[in-house]
Amino acid sequence: MAQHFPIRRIRLLLAFFIFALFVSGLTVWPAAAELRFALQLVPAEGAAGQWLRTVLTAYEAVDRTHGFLYYGYDWLAFAHIVLAALFIGPWRDPVRNRWVLEFGIGACIAIFPLAFIAGAIRGIPLWWRFVDCSFGVVGLAVLWPCYAAVRRFER
Repeated sequence: MAQHFPIRRIRLLLAFFIFALFVSGLTVWPAAAELRFALQLVPAEGAAGQWLRTVLTAYEAVDRTHGFLYYGYDWLAFAHIVLAALFIGPWRDPVRNRWVLEFGIGACIAIFPLAFIAGAIRGIPLWWRFVDCSFGVVGLAVLWPCYAAVRRFER
């Protein structure tokens, strides 16, 4: 029975990770509605409220004049959904598909330089880059224990 616990734990964590990736892909399409909802939750005069208002204003302006640019959003959603499907491999056979966990850990680590370099180039506020980095932190918090359990299971 103790032998199955690591596999069950891995599968539970990976199910959460797959679900989170899939849902984050789906959230691309209702972006304007999500921004409007977020603006109802945060003080308008605070840094977060001002930033969300700026993002919503820009989103709506681009949608009116150059909506085809959101085709990139469609591809972002597609990538999240495909990456979620990739993790079905380790969910089914974590040992044989350990490389997917290593890939995911690498991707989570890569969020940090992307957020700080591209965020600075694009004028994203520093505090929001930390929000973006939180996705890497959460991903690592899910994938690292899976990877460690697989390594123990291999031994």
